[in-house]
Amino acid sequence: MRIRILILVGVAAVAQAQWLNIRDSATPRTKDGKPNLSAPAPRASNGKPDLSGVWQGEGAPISELMKILPGGGTGVAGGNGLGEDTPPLSFFNVLAGVKPEESPLRPEFRAAYEKRAAAAMTTPPPALCAPPPVPLVDSRPAPFKIVQTPKLTLLLYEADTVFRQIFTDGRKHPDDPQPSWLGYSVGHWQGDSLVVETIGLIPFGPLDIFGHPHSEAMRVTEQFHRRDFGHMDVQVTIDDPKTYTKPFTYKIGMYLFPDTDLLENFCTEDEKDAAHMKR
Repeated sequence: MRIRILILVGVAAVAQAQWLNIRDSATPRTKDGKPNLSAPAPRASNGKPDLSGVWQGEGAPISELMKILPGGGTGVAGGNGLGEDTPPLSFFNVLAGVKPEESPLRPEFRAAYEKRAAAAMTTPPPALCAPPPVPLVDSRPAPFKIVQTPKLTLLLYEADTVFRQIFTDGRKHPDDPQPSWLGYSVGHWQGDSLVVETIGLIPFGPLDIFGHPHSEAMRVTEQFHRRDFGHMDVQVTIDDPKTYTKPFTYKIGMYLFPDTDLLENFCTEDEKDAAHMKR
């Protein structure tokens, strides 16, 4: 069964269904009382930029998404679900900006990848969703909340109500981390950017919806830079010599949801459709 890619027709301007309306006294405002998203980025008590807030990845232009989806975007199954916001390019393909002939994916993995990519566009999603892995979780078209303290930064994801810890207390990575979907993350400040290095990621968590693979040796480096009050850039670097011939980098723009908060959400809650979907 082919499902029309509804995310590409008229939902780009639809925000995530946030209905909590909480006026934050710390939010800078324009003369008419609206949040001033172009105001300077706030600072924490230790002088570092404060990344705290509810964020979401900026959706790519529909014209760009149409270029990377098979058949010009005529159909897709599952992925980001129906009715959600338009996702960044990296949600579908972390190598969207790379010519196919210049892909760093090692030749021995290409046939399997192409098969997975084709299946991802035509196969309905499973009723029991897997947790969103790093770094795919950065590109999901759903809000997440950053809670920043001097020694620990928490990322709370509305989708599936999962959390991630980034340790900024000076610790090193464990020698043999327990493999997990979100890995083990250690961060440090580099100027005004929080640099996060993550290891210990399970090897069967894809990098994107197309299914770019990785090995247990992968190291993900994210660089979070808050440009102003309402906008943040996240630069992601994948270093996995077992699967790719060289490291590669892509960027995700983030925008702030002011005056709101996260809601509990589970992907399988009240799910009744999967049993009726033809395969």
